[in-house]
Amino acid sequence: MREKTLQCILSFHNTVDALQMEKLGKEKDLSGRLIPLPSVISAGCGLAWSTALENKESTLAACKEAGLEPSAVHEILF
Repeated sequence: MREKTLQCILSFHNTVDALQMEKLGKEKDLSGRLIPLPSVISAGCGLAWSTALENKESTLAACKEAGLEPSAVHEILF
């Protein structure tokens, strides 16, 4: 069984924003991936961006630069 680590999870208001985040991640070579929204988070469109906690600031900076605003930023064991 894989050991759980603290992850930064960005949830989004709608699917379009989540897919824009996936595109941004590829364009900016961001570490992370689009995942189904974890069940411990009960808001958003059902998709989220998951990245290691140490990538949180660079990911949020890329979002801000692109004008993409997550609905929430979570830190959870995943």
